[in-house]
This record gives sequence, structure tokens and C-alpha cells, in this order.
Amino acid sequence: MKKDDFWQGVRGGFPVMVSASPFGALFGALAVDNGFSVFDAVFMSTTVYAGASQMVGIELFGHNVQPWLIVLSIFAVNFRHILYSASIARHIRHFSAVQKFFTFFLLVDPQYAETEKRAERGEPVTFWWYLGFALIIYLPWQLMTMLGAIFGQMIGDPRSIGLDVLLPIYFLGLVLGFRKRDHWLPVVAVSSLASVAAMHFVGSPWHVSIGAVAGIALAACMPLPAAPEEPVTLKHEV
Repeated sequence: MKKDDFWQGVRGGFPVMVSASPFGALFGALAVDNGFSVFDAVFMSTTVYAGASQMVGIELFGHNVQPWLIVLSIFAVNFRHILYSASIARHIRHFSAVQKFFTFFLLVDPQYAETEKRAERGEPVTFWWYLGFALIIYLPWQLMTMLGAIFGQMIGDPRSIGLDVLLPIYFLGLVLGFRKRDHWLPVVAVSSLASVAAMHFVGSPWHVSIGAVAGIALAACMPLPAAPEEPVTLKHEV
């Protein structure tokens, strides 16, 4: 059973790995371009393992920003992971403490999305399924970071071949995966508008968290979906 769950997770995560691998290579190339060594780039990918915040981090490192501001900025980008953790907590109550440690360390955007979808389908969220899905993304991410750090200078300007649009398209795909949920459109619209406004008036990376908080606030004000009515059974007296 454990083996079957693990390989089911691997098969489910494989398409994500294919689409996410270019981000790893792009990060490695940008890290070296901002003064990192190949080892530094791979070490950051191995320990931080959060694509968007890694990109923010290396950009700030390249501008010689104070360390506390770098940490605070990465926290702002990764604030959504606190929400992810709270959301999936109800699905992993049966995990041991050690399993939960690895679960939250490996919790990235597609991992969260697929965990929620699996639970909605009524399928069990087992640790071995979770681990299989996570490792097929995590391990190639490290390899592609190293390759990008070594050979990234051959790419030149990533914007010239459109690599700069990969991350927005990737997140857009994740958001669209939840489009059948109640109140999806107004929540996404408000979150997007708030994020764009914050980008102009507050600046990056705080626009990410501000957009998320605006969407959460609206969702909290929305009425709950009506519960399905239970069928009425007629009792016959004998």
C-alpha cells in the first residue's frame, strides 16, 4: 500500500516537475549572475526551497540590502505558506511529528493545490503519496538549479526568450485549478486588484501578502455555501 501510494504521488507530480524545472535553472543562472557561487545557489535551493522567495532573495542580495530586510522580504513572499499549512492541517492529522516536519518543509504551491484537490475528491492523503509527489519535484529542482548555475551564462538575458513570464503563467495555472469553488471569481478579482495597487503604492514584495489578505478578507465576508438538503424519509406505522 505504501509503495503504491508513493508511486501514485510520483506519477501525479511528474507533470509539475517538467513545468517547474525551468524555474530551477533560471534561479541558478540568476543566482550566479548576482554573485552567488554554484554551491551557494544549490545550497539556497536545498534549504529554502521556495521559488518566488528565492528569486526575491537573490535580487536583494545583488543590491547589498541589509540581511534583516532580506529575511523580512522573503517572509512577506512566503506568508501564503502559513495559510497553506493551516488549510491542509485537517488532512494530515494522522501524520507523525516527523512526517509533519517533512510535510511542511516540502509544502510548495503545487503540493498544496494537489493535496486540497485530492482531499476534495475523497481520496486519502497519505504521507507516502505526499512524499512521492514532493520528491519528484524537489530533487530535479536541485539538479536544475546546479545546471542553471553552471551553464546559465549561455542563456543570456532570460527576458529575450520569454523566461520571465514562466512564473506568472505557472501561478495563474494554479489559481485556475480552483475556479469551480464558491466565490472564486470575486475573491481572485479583489486579491488581484489589491495586489496591483499595493505594487504601485507600497512596492514589492509586500504586494503579494497584501493581495492575499484582501482576498481572505472578502472570502471571510462571503456567505457559506448552502449545505445539501438531506432526503426526507417517511416512517410508516405498523
